[in-house]
Amino acid sequence: MLAWAILAASEGSMALVLPLVASAPVGILLLLVLPDGAGMFFVSIVLGALVNALVVGWCARALRRGHTPETAA
Repeated sequence: MLAWAILAASEGSMALVLPLVASAPVGILLLLVLPDGAGMFFVSIVLGALVNALVVGWCARALRRGHTPETAA
């Protein structure tokens, strides 16, 4: 998605907003904290996406384990 956004943004569209929204909320917070610049924009998107992937993976493992009555006591 990031590669598509970079190519589409060269035509003057607002395509770079989509990866930023996909990496929210961490990506947006990092964008506010990190210094200005194109490099820091991409760093915030990548780090936000990594944090989101970790959270989704943790949730998937927790749901896969489940909660059965035998283990609830």
